[in-house]
Amino acid sequence: MCRLLIYKGTEPIQLSHLVTRPKHSIINQAFESKLRMPSSRPMNADGFGIGWYDPLPAPISIMPPRPTSVPAPPTPVYNDDKESGHASHSHAYVPTPSPDLNVNDPSLNLPEDRMAGMEDTSIEILKARERERELENERPCLFKSIHPAWSNANLTRLAEKIRSALVFAHVRASTMAGAPSEDNCHPWMFDKLMWMHNGEINDFKKIKRAVQQSLPEELFLYPSGYTDSEWAFMIFLSKLKDPHARLFTHVELRDAMKETIQFINKLSKEAGITGPSLMNFVVTDGETVVATRYISSRTSEASSLFFSSGTSFDEYQEGGLYRMTKADKRENIIMIASEPLTFERSDWMEVKTNTMIVITPKMNLLQIPIIDEFWVAPQDPAALSRSRDFAIRMGFGLGFASEQAKRDEAEES
Repeated sequence: MCRLLIYKGTEPIQLSHLVTRPKHSIINQAFESKLRMPSSRPMNADGFGIGWYDPLPAPISIMPPRPTSVPAPPTPVYNDDKESGHASHSHAYVPTPSPDLNVNDPSLNLPEDRMAGMEDTSIEILKARERERELENERPCLFKSIHPAWSNANLTRLAEKIRSALVFAHVRASTMAGAPSEDNCHPWMFDKLMWMHNGEINDFKKIKRAVQQSLPEELFLYPSGYTDSEWAFMIFLSKLKDPHARLFTHVELRDAMKETIQFINKLSKEAGITGPSLMNFVVTDGETVVATRYISSRTSEASSLFFSSGTSFDEYQEGGLYRMTKADKRENIIMIASEPLTFERSDWMEVKTNTMIVITPKMNLLQIPIIDEFWVAPQDPAALSRSRDFAIRMGFGLGFASEQAKRDEAEES
């Protein structure tokens, strides 16, 4: 059972108010989840990851760089008259401009073509540096570790210093064999995009080759880990017109997410996989957030997912007791989480199964049904009878395990 958290606000927040200070922070959820799971999977101790975007704008250079091709200082150059043994002054020395000189000064009497060349070089260097700074500022920062989140002193120290208006946090409980690795910790990034997953693609090994064959070479070679979650990210990127784009609309990201789920379901069906997949995916480009609560089943509940919104998120009592405050109708803060960070039930709303939640750049919150063969309309009585047993048995559950889930766990043990 993984736990994830997303924060998007109109103002940056100190990370410690999300990941370390609250009594039920995502770090505490790693070892003390209130949404209970089977005792066979009691902790999220296979690593953690934090991703955030720098709230500061890229610095703007107001002075053009000095041309590196112009030597300094100016040196007199003479032609020697070797036959007479005397220095000839028939050719006056040509001054070489220093980097501090204004190449537009007419008194320098420089050739026009040389001046134009220097200006073009300076402008191109300046533009290149500006582009580089802008691109770097758009990319998220990541901090990952395979150590348990609750015992990582670096995380605690960094959380007290870092502020951001868009934060991803994830604590991991591995569902795959193999030693823990930072490459397998969430979130992942690709240029300005960032991705997390809580869940499991059922029998992923049976569709892994088909997934890889569907990808362009760049995306096939990109993953550094081997999880189903990271390969799902590659599928998502392949559904975008240009994953390197510097601007995405929320509609583009929403549609790519739907296509990702549809493609995984298609491959699973072709491979004869009958068990459900749990696909709580989250992606952002630093402006829009798209999250899903989804399961490829008409009868089971998906992994838990909640959201909360308001004007401020503050500690109202010592001991890490926080609450979301709504001073007016504005949505200054929107949080999405596998498990609520506060004990105020009224702070949080449950996302319906097989629903997508979108936070637009203007802080509008949209809930969009994912209508496919596994969609059950809310007015359908079957929507109220979805079983939580599968998600609970797999360790992604919501609430206390049912009697059937307990019996299944006892039989497996």
